[in-house]
Amino acid sequence: MNTVTLNLVVLRVPDIEQAAAFYSGFGLSFTKHAHGKGPEHYAAELGSSVFELYPQVSEEASTKNVRLGFQVSDAAAVLRVLEEKGAKIISPLKDSEWGLRAVLDDPYGHRVELSQPKK
Repeated sequence: MNTVTLNLVVLRVPDIEQAAAFYSGFGLSFTKHAHGKGPEHYAAELGSSVFELYPQVSEEASTKNVRLGFQVSDAAAVLRVLEEKGAKIISPLKDSEWGLRAVLDDPYGHRVELSQPKK
């Protein structure tokens, strides 16, 4: 069987500066890039994966229906930071069979799951 690894996630957002500030609340570290004649965007490396924030140039280019999940070591602390950065809490932090879990929307309406594994 072929081994598959997710290596890239791209979100399109109206304001890449604000989005980079928001997602840095998860602990991501962004750098600005531009490839050839393409638009400036932000990229953060997560192990062997890359998380990128590109400008959304039209409503048709929206990625709002994308759902993301980030696993962190201290979900309560990260959630506090994200709330300060404009997160809308959809489901508050609570125990689940996978550990602590909360669901939120980023400032652009992307649904994001935040989790902390059981110890």
